[in-house]
Amino acid sequence: MKLSQQINHDCELARSLPAEDVCCGDMVAVLDRVYELPSFLWSCESHVLTPDEPVRLRLQGARPAGPLKVKAVCLPFVLVKTPGGRHATLDMRHCRLVRLSDTFAQRAWKQLRKSRKKKQC
Repeated sequence: MKLSQQINHDCELARSLPAEDVCCGDMVAVLDRVYELPSFLWSCESHVLTPDEPVRLRLQGARPAGPLKVKAVCLPFVLVKTPGGRHATLDMRHCRLVRLSDTFAQRAWKQLRKSRKKKQC
């Protein structure tokens, strides 16, 4: 029995982006965020951790991350704009960004902007 595998040559990969490589004009998305909790709340491993050592959890969002346009960078902070026109500040110590391909970013930005305008009407 032969199995054939189709290769999608149009598929692109988002690349993980170190904080120092973030530039104005980049199209990015938040891949995951880091949350810190005090170790005394982590009762199952309390004997291993010192009381002043935080427990770090890397979590992915429940919703897919949309494209964000980088407007300004002053590490560790990055000012971004959403397709809906809102601005937000990201702390690079607590989130990991990926750089989106130009093709995907433009298409996603355009579609999300259109759907946002339809909701406002």
